[in-house]
Amino acid sequence: MAKRTFSTFETFLIFLLVMMTGVTVALLSLLFITSGTIENNKGNFFVMETPKMSQGLSSPEFSSCTCGIGDPQARGPMGAVAVATPAEPQRELWELFSSVHVEVARPDCTFRYMEVPKMGYGKTGQNAQGILTRLYSRAFIMAEPDGSNRVVFVSIEIGMVSQRLRLEVLNRLQSKYGSLYRRDNVILSGTHTHSGPAGYFQYTTFVLASEGFSNRTFEYMVNGIMKSIEIAHTNMKPGKIFINKGNVDGAQINRSPTSYLWNPLSERARYSSNTDKEMLLLKMVDLNGDDLGLISWFAIHPVSMNNSNHLVNSDNMGYASYLFEQEKNKGYLPGQGPYVAAFASSNLGDVSPNTLGPSCINTGESCDNANSTCPIGGPSMCIAMGPGQDMFNSTQIIGRIIYEKAKELYASASQEVTGPLASAHQWVNMTDVTVWLNSTHTGKTCKPALGYSFAAGTIDGFGSLNFTQGTTVGDPFWDSLRDQILGKPSEEIKECQKPKPILLHTGELSKPNPWHPDIVDVQIITLGFFAIAAVPGEFTTMSGRRFREAIQEEFATYGMPNMTVVVSGLCNVYTHYITTYEEYQAQRYEAASTIYGPHTLSAYIQLFKVLAKAIATGTVANLSTGPEPPFFKQLINTLIPDIVDRAPTGKHFGDVLQPANPTYRMGEVVEVVFVGANPKNSAEILTHQTFLTVEKYEATSATWQIVHNDASWETRFYWHKGLLGYSNTTIQWHIPDSAQPGIYRIRYFGHSRKQDLLKAAVIVSFESTSSTFEVVTAL
Repeated sequence: MAKRTFSTFETFLIFLLVMMTGVTVALLSLLFITSGTIENNKGNFFVMETPKMSQGLSSPEFSSCTCGIGDPQARGPMGAVAVATPAEPQRELWELFSSVHVEVARPDCTFRYMEVPKMGYGKTGQNAQGILTRLYSRAFIMAEPDGSNRVVFVSIEIGMVSQRLRLEVLNRLQSKYGSLYRRDNVILSGTHTHSGPAGYFQYTTFVLASEGFSNRTFEYMVNGIMKSIEIAHTNMKPGKIFINKGNVDGAQINRSPTSYLWNPLSERARYSSNTDKEMLLLKMVDLNGDDLGLISWFAIHPVSMNNSNHLVNSDNMGYASYLFEQEKNKGYLPGQGPYVAAFASSNLGDVSPNTLGPSCINTGESCDNANSTCPIGGPSMCIAMGPGQDMFNSTQIIGRIIYEKAKELYASASQEVTGPLASAHQWVNMTDVTVWLNSTHTGKTCKPALGYSFAAGTIDGFGSLNFTQGTTVGDPFWDSLRDQILGKPSEEIKECQKPKPILLHTGELSKPNPWHPDIVDVQIITLGFFAIAAVPGEFTTMSGRRFREAIQEEFATYGMPNMTVVVSGLCNVYTHYITTYEEYQAQRYEAASTIYGPHTLSAYIQLFKVLAKAIATGTVANLSTGPEPPFFKQLINTLIPDIVDRAPTGKHFGDVLQPANPTYRMGEVVEVVFVGANPKNSAEILTHQTFLTVEKYEATSATWQIVHNDASWETRFYWHKGLLGYSNTTIQWHIPDSAQPGIYRIRYFGHSRKQDLLKAAVIVSFESTSSTFEVVTAL
């Protein structure tokens, strides 16, 4: 491939960009040295606990629980792995739990997400400026009848689980429950929505991408996860689990098909598609057959909402959860009701929901090539589109496809999961794993590094600079720039990572903290013949297939044949991507982001086979713990100040600036604009559980009934930040065809920050109501 050249003007712009980056890093490092000011040293933090709300509720009723901040530095050793062997080898009844109330199984961190950068696309300026849907933590505890042996699976609607998040949750579980919930029997999994918050990581690469560490965001996440597990723990009941699986069509494409073609032809011939179409589902019921919940795994990137989106939401997988829970929790508002449906991530590394595929947005021609680039405009013009009219519609279409298949599998699930529970876990230094390639030859994992194509991004979200996927040769300009700012990568790491041209040698960078993790989690839990392999990253389609097959074979070798294995993605710690050795040679985005080098997949297969053998042979207690990962005490803090809110002269917070129209039809959009205040203030005094309600007047009872809140897909909450503390809030209601004709109103709930001279800031609650309007079937 020809070397890229730059004009004088381009070189000048790049120079300015580099200088700005250098200044930013210096300032962040200075802030690190003097950390502990703007955001991280506030008082108590809150997690809301929401009561059941029926359709007859006339106004929102809210309660909150105050959660003190746990001391992250007061950390003891984790509980030792001990998997009890049940007295009876086969059990037909399981005690299980799915959160009785979804609302208490979610972290109330949506409030705090305003202005916080989003995690996933890595796009500067893509911060939270409103809410489309809320984000939830869904906890499931499964235990044997005597309760002594149990496993926990938590699906969290965030980009990925950070190591710091998991360590803190484990520490608090140990403090509260002793050795009942441990590192071996608790899995934390992120759904991988790219519309959730950043700011909860400890490794420098992610801290910089998050524009700092936000202790408040971190605490709300930890408290929400803990709350979901605590509620699950106190409400366990006897029940049964059923399993089913089937293919989902029309929801996904492979976004790196040329890389997939590097895999052996004989291997590819075994599969009908270059994506994993199979959905695996666990159905949970009580002994009366009444529904409790489900966990579903399916390989798809939640990137239907693109990198222009500023609304917090759970994307396509979250929309599938939304539909299923609304179906089962009739009469409840979103986020409420007893039924819980978790749609968890799997081997989604090279899988996109943007089913129309990549095309050049300036010419319309396909750019589905090895470099994802266009003849005019280069890679920045090559973008994949979803099936809908816009990203909202695409999210609904893909989410509904996933929901419909889950509904079908749920209804027909008849194979009961029986047998003992088991779990196994190790911490492993992934930078130093010797991999047996065959009986005579070995390979080795590498210190972490990111390649050139990492900076190119993908067809779902291209990079900000003009890098290109499939780059296998470095560029002297960028190499020189890196060497001057960060130092040169060693010959050892360059040789180990070949053919990856190294852009960032993160495994050799340690200031102010290591840039990537060395120590990662490997973990398997089994429920009878079903195994969940908790992987710390994004496996590609073929990586996941090889991985599952190898674990199944290992179980069979040691007396556990016919095991069903699911790859549960983005668990416990984030380590980017895992491609096959062959895909690694192509060096597209996924391969450039396989940080431990070309033998990463082989290393994980080898490590997880050790766990499978230990479970099958009953020797889990003999497994070594491995090196415990660090928990850094000092991090670069966010630079988001808390400023005083101001209302225009003659106005008050909540005053209506743009009223609703008198009349609307189904399918139209109601839009009301209010004098606003920063929504993050509401995280400090939780007198309201929602920023908005849509209410319908019931003449028979002369009351207003809540029909939607800010967790409803039909509503959108936009916060428009102005200068000097001034802001507006826009609330939209996209009237569904199912809406009943009648009289409606919209209510807005908020908090303003007030501070008089030489006095501490106070948070003041306010609420407002729009004028009434009528919804009719036709005008």
